[in-house]
Amino acid sequence: MPSTDARILRGAAIPTAVAGIIAMAISFAVAGGKGLLGALIGAVLVMAFFAFGQVALDRLTRSNPHILMAAALMVYMTQILLVAVVLLVFKDTELFNRQAFAFTLIGCVLVWTGFQVRGALKAKTFYVDPNASENKGDKPSDSGRQQ
Repeated sequence: MPSTDARILRGAAIPTAVAGIIAMAISFAVAGGKGLLGALIGAVLVMAFFAFGQVALDRLTRSNPHILMAAALMVYMTQILLVAVVLLVFKDTELFNRQAFAFTLIGCVLVWTGFQVRGALKAKTFYVDPNASENKGDKPSDSGRQQ
């Protein structure tokens, strides 16, 4: 994984973990042990889905960088659909507090997405490789110059 992608991943994972811990504390205060468990499961699911998505995106686009936007949209749509499926599957559970789970899940998704966008905007990613001609050993041609 390139260092800029790793930096973006860390920049999204750390604030999401902090948001998850805050949500767990609030859920424990409001709903007790079941609230804590619901918030814990919600935060862990978001971090797992979105970290896996970032790694999958890196692997998909490593050899085919021209499909980056399509792959990113596909990965993001898959993540959101998985979150929706998880919410639907656990909508009637009594294992943990559903409200704490749902609010933590949605809150962590928003925090992750926001900090991932922030990291991508702050990254100094080149659109064009400035050293491409040096890497090939070719010199630019002077065919366009007039003398």
